This record gives sequence, structure tokens and C-alpha cells, in this order.
Amino acid sequence: MNAGIAFLADAPKLVEPVASGTQLILAFAAGIALIVVLITMVKLHPFLSLIFGGLTVGLAAGENLTKVLKSFSDGFGSTAASVGILIALGAMFAKLLADSGGADQIVDTIVGHASPRMLPWAMALVGAIIGLPMFFEIGLVLLIPVIYLVSRRSQLSLITVGIPALAGLSAMHGFVPPHPGPLTAISLLHADLGITLALGVAVAVPTIIVAGPLFGKLAGRWVVVEAPDTFDADQFAEGAERRRPSFGITLFSVLLPVALMLGKALADIIIDDEKNWLQTIFDSIGTPLIALLIAVIVGMFTLGRGAGMGRDELTKVIESGLPPVAGIILIVAAGGGFKQVLVDTGIGTLLADWAKGAHMSVIVLAWLIAVLIRLATGSATVATITASSLILGLTEGLPSGQLSLVVLAVGAGSLFFSHVNDAGFWLVNQYFRLTVLQTIKTWSIMETVLSVSGLAVVLLLDLVI
Repeated sequence: MNAGIAFLADAPKLVEPVASGTQLILAFAAGIALIVVLITMVKLHPFLSLIFGGLTVGLAAGENLTKVLKSFSDGFGSTAASVGILIALGAMFAKLLADSGGADQIVDTIVGHASPRMLPWAMALVGAIIGLPMFFEIGLVLLIPVIYLVSRRSQLSLITVGIPALAGLSAMHGFVPPHPGPLTAISLLHADLGITLALGVAVAVPTIIVAGPLFGKLAGRWVVVEAPDTFDADQFAEGAERRRPSFGITLFSVLLPVALMLGKALADIIIDDEKNWLQTIFDSIGTPLIALLIAVIVGMFTLGRGAGMGRDELTKVIESGLPPVAGIILIVAAGGGFKQVLVDTGIGTLLADWAKGAHMSVIVLAWLIAVLIRLATGSATVATITASSLILGLTEGLPSGQLSLVVLAVGAGSLFFSHVNDAGFWLVNQYFRLTVLQTIKTWSIMETVLSVSGLAVVLLLDLVI
């Protein structure tokens, strides 16, 4: 469990509210409303809108401008340093995958072996497999070219194809160790890792089905968008056909970072010794940044050279992957800045204290606290840490099975209704080319369906465990 404990060392601390409850709620509402109005009515760029929204929340909460700016800058910087770098590396790999014909190879295999009716189910499975060891952001940037191509080839809505993949990625992030959220809750509540892992998979499968293929079919009717041509493959030469890397080589290239991160997770669980040389190696190469960097370097040979690209063309392909995501990185980082302003006002702590005063079962209470923190701060990780910390005194004496269910209830709550204070919201918004309202009608509601159905499955399991 060293990995979970190490993660906790860098975890955000609970912040005392800087103003009264009424003032903080009004500040929070004013910031959210301003962002929505600026983007939808004034047509201001989301990057600028998020900056103004963050300033509004902080100043309305009674903090001085210097402190608000520092909070926003800290959140912006930490998000750009973590998520931003991963998006950039993922975009390079995605462009390699597209221009080499590797994405076409995967899509041809998926489309060739699945009817249009079964494609959303296939995409949910792909999302779940990719999401098992990967952070949501990495899985999304790796899957985006495949989602685009599957949508165009099958002539299905981008939402119908994309929502199931997003559901698979998000459910794994919230329910299944070794993702930071579940692992942190396990460490805090002293739950059994093996039992939680098994029950996490049992909860994830039905929630992915409900929020993925089933909800995706409905959402595809609400919002109809065509896949953009961002990752369309460029021709090798005028009038010439590029040879494709084989399906096996392509699959190896895509799953390489998955295998590296999964190897690190397994080493943390099985070896559990920071001084062991084998775990040291896995801890290094399984770090998301290093795993993706290795994937890009290997992809230059397996995908780029495998498709017959020369050195100059390979360089051009790598470089061309960055401009389309520059704006996305700025928006996602600004979302991180807005989130940090909310965290530093202490609104999350305030809402958690309110929920703790309610009289209900520990499973429902754990879910509710996580929901409130998620809505207030936009961070699933902050919601998980806060909720787990606040219910510590209520879980003493619970049997292992029920303790694991409490962990999963926290995970379910941490997924609830992603909106404008969540960096993931803007990632989906930009990659799927949606308006704010369309993003809420698809992504935000999908996250809510995941959260509520996850709680429902946990409560059903509680009846038999």
C-alpha cells in the first residue's frame, strides 16, 4: 500500500472556509453563472471565461486579489504540468497512429467484426480495457483518433460512439484500483485491496453498460455532431498509397503505455517494497509521463517507420500533432486554476460538514459527501480524499466487504455531474467540438448516470454482503 500512502503525502489538505456558508455558496454560483454566460452568450473564449470566473469566486468570497491570483496560478501551473504534458505527448502519439494508418487498421478490425448495433458495446469494452491502468486524460487522447474514425466509417454519431468509450474510461478511474482515487480511499479507510478490486469490477461492469451503450444511444439522439478531421491521415505522397503497420504491431504500440502503467500498479501491490530494484524500475517506466514518452519513441519506429515514413516526414508528423491541442491545454489548465480557487475558499469543507450532520447510512453518506465536494471543486480526487477523511469515525468495526463498498460509494460520488470547474469537462468539450450546453447534455449527464447507477449497484451488493 506504499503507493497509496505516497500519494496521500501530496494530497490536497482540507481548507477552512474563508467566509460564511451563504457568502461562499453565492460566490460559487456567481462564478459558475459568469462562465456559462460569457461562453454561451458573449461568445468569449473558455480560457478567458475561466479566468474571469475564478476571479469572481475568489473576490466574492472575500479574498484579496493577490491571494486569488496565486490560487489560480497554482492550479493552472499544476494542471499544465501534469495533464498538459500528457495531452501533448498523447497528441503526438495520436497523430502518429492516424498518419501511419494504424488507426485505420484498428477501426477496420473493429468495424469489420462488429455490426453498427454492436459498435457502441465494442467501444465501451475498448475504453474499459484502456482505462484499467490509465488516467482518464491519457486514455482519451489515445482513443480520440479511433473514436473519430469509427464514427465516420460507421456513419454513427460521434456521441453514440464516443460516450461508451468515455464511460469505460471514467468508470475504471472511479471504481477500480490502482487509480489514485480508489487507492487513496482504500488507504484512508483501511479497506482490503483485493476485495475492493473484485467488487470494483463488479460495480464497474453494469454501470458502464448503463452509462455507455444504453445512455450513449439516447444522447446520440439529443446531440448530433460529426467527427472532426483533426486526425485524418495525410497522404504519404501525391497519388501514392501508404502501407499500414500490421494490426498486431499497431495494437502493441497502443497497449505499450497501458502495459507499462499496469506493470507499475502490479509491482506496487505484489512487491510493495520501495527499496526493491524491480519495483524501482517499474515505478520509473510506469509513471504516466515516462510511459507515454516511451510510447511516442517506440511509435516512431513501429508506426512511423513501419508505414515507410522518412526522417523528415516523421518529424513533420510529430510536430503537426501539437498545434490542434495547444488551445485544449490552455483551457484544461485554466479549468485547473478555477478549481484551485474553489478549493482554497474552503467551500468543499463547508459542504462536507453540512452533509456529515445528516442522519443516513454510511454508504449513502459517503456518496453524498463525495458528490458535494465534486460539485464544489470539480476534482474527483479531492472529493475522494475529503469524503474518506470525514467518514473515518463512522467506518470503525465494519466488516471487510462493507468497508470496500463504502470505498466504492465514495468513488461513485466522485464522478457525479462533471461541469465547468472540471478540467475533464473542457477536454471532452474541445475534443468533441461541443457547445457548453451539448457537453452538459452528454458528458455531464453520463457522469451522473455513472455515479447514480454505481451507488445503486453498491446498495444492491450491500444486501448480500
